[in-house]
Amino acid sequence: MLSPRRTKFRKQHRGRMKGVATRGNQIAFGRFALQAMEASWITSRQIEAGRRAMTRYARRGGKLWIKIFPDKPITMRPAETRMGSGKGAPEYWVAVVKPGRILYEMSGISETIARAAMRIAAYKMPIKTRFIVANLSKNPTND
Repeated sequence: MLSPRRTKFRKQHRGRMKGVATRGNQIAFGRFALQAMEASWITSRQIEAGRRAMTRYARRGGKLWIKIFPDKPITMRPAETRMGSGKGAPEYWVAVVKPGRILYEMSGISETIARAAMRIAAYKMPIKTRFIVANLSKNPTND
């Protein structure tokens, strides 16, 4: 599972998920992509489950890019602990995803296989997603 090698601080505030993604909302590497339609935390386990599902369905063909990284630590208190005594220890890592963010990209396979593989990965995600295809004309001319 994905997690940072080291961080400056062990614990973070929860934060807010306002607005839409302004970065990472365009297809950069592949031809097909899975785009988030809602805001949510996506855990490293969910990211890995989606990756495994897509690579298995595509029979390890083509290329897959994971465009999100879990860099936010989520802390939890031990069970049956009384109130107080500080914040809990970091338990798992999440990626903060806003609407419009690209989660995965694929290329080197047909659209039908990519669509089916990403549908399976979408079932593993806690949010609504959509399948998008990149425009082949990268440099549109003004004709």
